[in-house]
Amino acid sequence: MSKAKTKEKHAGRLKKSERRRQILLELKLRPHVRISELSRRLNVSTETVRRDFDTLAADGLISRAYGGASAPTQGYYPSLDERSNARIDQRERIGRRAAELVRDGETVMIDSGSTTVQMARALAYLDTPCTVITNSIPVAMTLGHGASQVLLCPGEYLAAESAVVGTETLEYLARFNVDRCFIGSYGLSAEGPSESVRGFAAVKRVMLQRADNCHLLVDAEKFGRKGLAIVGGLEEFTSVIADEQPKGDLLSALHTAKAEITVTN
Repeated sequence: MSKAKTKEKHAGRLKKSERRRQILLELKLRPHVRISELSRRLNVSTETVRRDFDTLAADGLISRAYGGASAPTQGYYPSLDERSNARIDQRERIGRRAAELVRDGETVMIDSGSTTVQMARALAYLDTPCTVITNSIPVAMTLGHGASQVLLCPGEYLAAESAVVGTETLEYLARFNVDRCFIGSYGLSAEGPSESVRGFAAVKRVMLQRADNCHLLVDAEKFGRKGLAIVGGLEEFTSVIADEQPKGDLLSALHTAKAEITVTN
């Protein structure tokens, strides 16, 4: 075996998650990293680094660029606090309906967002004994003093979202099998829900994979909107809980996907 292949074999012992964590760290220190440079530094092939880049880009954690990658650049998107002060009545109704789905003793995952925080408040009011796994600090704080047992994910802290994301968050979520997950989204089109907050799409994907029943909480303002990263197809959802009935192509796509549509009143 050649020296180059031996080096590649030994480097392969490094977990993919650790290698990708190193790539994200490099992008915190520099605005751009090159495939060839990381290949030498990590002692892996350029194809391995390219696959890492593709995965991180699909998760919304980096932006691909010619010969390398850079930190993602995003237009202005309101913070969690700003979003929480808009369409409050609609979010509260959606949150209450979602909370009513949780049964005593169930284990659920709840992601970060203004509507899922409303769901957490409703769940706390109902005092349903359950286990909640979340990447949202407000969700954890809301449920932490009641009948719920709360498990807060580790990860990189996003101050504007009061949430954690990243490789450690995904690895932690992947350890569990749960009865239900409840996620929000930046937008909802016939292609499925999508996200614009860095790292959120990847968190939602893992939650969908680990849950027996998947519920999307979305207000009508987001119908037809598309974010940077697709979360998944409509067929992955047990139900969509919204404040208004979807129309047109979106309604047809939901019917085709056999996702139950629950409209709050």
